[in-house]
Amino acid sequence: MECSYHVAANCINTVNALQKYVMKKTLDIKGFHAFKRLLKYVHRYWFRMLLAVVFMGIISALDGVTAFLVKPVIDDLFLSKKVLILILLPIAIVCIYGLKGICDFWQNYLVNYVGSRVVTKLRDQLYKHIQTLSLSYFTNNSTGYITSRVIHDTGEVWRSITTSIPDMVKQGFTIIALTAVAFYRDWKMACVAIIILPLASVLITKIGRKIKKLSKKRMHTTGNLSTLVNEGISGIKIVKAFCTEDYEHERFANENEKLFTLSMKATKVSSLSSPIIEIFGGITTAAIIAYGGSTVISGSSTPGEFFSFMIAIFLLYRPVKQLGKTSYAIQNGIGAAERIFQLMDTEPEVKEKTNAPELQPIRQSIEFKDVCFKYHHKLVLQDINLKVNPGEIVAIVGTSGVGKTTLVNLIPRFYDVTAGSILFDGIDIRNATLHSLRKQIAIVTQQTILFNDTVRNNIAYGSIEKPDEDVIRAAKIANAHRFVEELPSGYATLIGENGVKLSGGQQQRISIARAVLKDAPILILDEATSSLDAESEREVQNALDHLMENRTTFVIAHRLSTIKNADRIIVLQDGKIVEEGTHEELIQHGKEYKKLYELQFTEQKPRLQDMVFANGEQ
Repeated sequence: MECSYHVAANCINTVNALQKYVMKKTLDIKGFHAFKRLLKYVHRYWFRMLLAVVFMGIISALDGVTAFLVKPVIDDLFLSKKVLILILLPIAIVCIYGLKGICDFWQNYLVNYVGSRVVTKLRDQLYKHIQTLSLSYFTNNSTGYITSRVIHDTGEVWRSITTSIPDMVKQGFTIIALTAVAFYRDWKMACVAIIILPLASVLITKIGRKIKKLSKKRMHTTGNLSTLVNEGISGIKIVKAFCTEDYEHERFANENEKLFTLSMKATKVSSLSSPIIEIFGGITTAAIIAYGGSTVISGSSTPGEFFSFMIAIFLLYRPVKQLGKTSYAIQNGIGAAERIFQLMDTEPEVKEKTNAPELQPIRQSIEFKDVCFKYHHKLVLQDINLKVNPGEIVAIVGTSGVGKTTLVNLIPRFYDVTAGSILFDGIDIRNATLHSLRKQIAIVTQQTILFNDTVRNNIAYGSIEKPDEDVIRAAKIANAHRFVEELPSGYATLIGENGVKLSGGQQQRISIARAVLKDAPILILDEATSSLDAESEREVQNALDHLMENRTTFVIAHRLSTIKNADRIIVLQDGKIVEEGTHEELIQHGKEYKKLYELQFTEQKPRLQDMVFANGEQ
């Protein structure tokens, strides 16, 4: 008997070692670090997790007790016909299953609490970090890819924490309990029976590695699928206008089919473990029956001992098989955690200096001093020298792609200059806090960015605490108040995703009202009227004229006729300032600006004539 205890103890140590071996071998270095990092989040709730583990241990021990009770059932009840056993055993069984039910409820509740808390924290930190990333990151990565990290990958981590990892712990405890019972009953037969464990661990290791590779490919394809869905929905007007519904569906179907193929490959690989373990189990069971039956016939063991042993072995194979499936599920969760932590470790290109001071409201000038900017190693702006006084309206013109938008994007530090500096009252903006810099700047762009919220909240975005009177005043200045009052619920009307329920001109005026309410001393207008029809443009231009009053304004205008009254016009060519002056001065100068103006006037003249004849006038 003492020998069996020693062998059982060694076997239990072997089971623990096998679990660690499986985890270590199926995870590469990156995966192992991601797993350890994930455990740090779990560690915050260590007491609840400890209680859950205790309940798991009790459940597993009770499985062992169930197998242990088979001997008295057969030997003392059926063979010896002891009445006391008939009374005590049913009570014991009811107590065992009742206690198992209670423990199962609490371990499930506690694990789900910890898992949900961890993933909520992880998702919150991830989204907060995404908000800190520079604009270049969003230029280089699709919305679908980023959304997939926040929604899908955190979901995979949640499944790992709440289902897979606890399942592995519980199955491990169950294997230990049932192995102990098997060795207690017959250590020689147990040695034959558990030979499957090291074979199973090797199988699980190999299959786990394959599953992880397929999981990475599947997650990448899922990101592509999310991108296609996002593009198809956000661009639905263009899709319908160009009759490309079938084309978009074909793109989606191809990617969806690719995801199906990868999923089925993963299913095929993970499903291989079960039949292989079944075959090994069948061979082992046959050997046990042959050997165990002979011991019963020879009288060296009782039928109760044999069947108690057999029940323990049969129950043992279930957690061994489940351990393999759990390992594959953990691979998906760890792979998702790797991608999440990779995104969380991405550093923003535009950073705030430690203990950076607040930037005071501008009083003297904004100065571009020898500014150069490269994008993907391509020189976009070079040797920009420009000084703008408070309240001055500066228009920036040039052909498409010369760096007009890039120039104004450097002011709020959406990107940092490659060389040179931008100075606010002589202070390099890189030395001040981003918040104090951007607080002084309002932006209205060609592409209006509105949210699926009320009109009131869209106008008050960033200034949500402002009273309704200020919101209405801003709407009036932006020529938006009249049409807002005509909406079904006025300022409480939900405008849909990106303001889809409003016309282009209405969207732009809401955007202008938002800039009015911010009341920033610096204004950037990036082709704010270029996509509007003539009537909407008049309304919006009138609103912009109110907005520009007493503000330092940078204007990028598609139509040169709208910037005639600018205090100064800057002409960009090949990333350099080639001309500078008022509209009249540049027309008289007769160079690049005059060419642009005359070319645009020539293009517009036929359209004006067409409009006249269309109205029946000669």
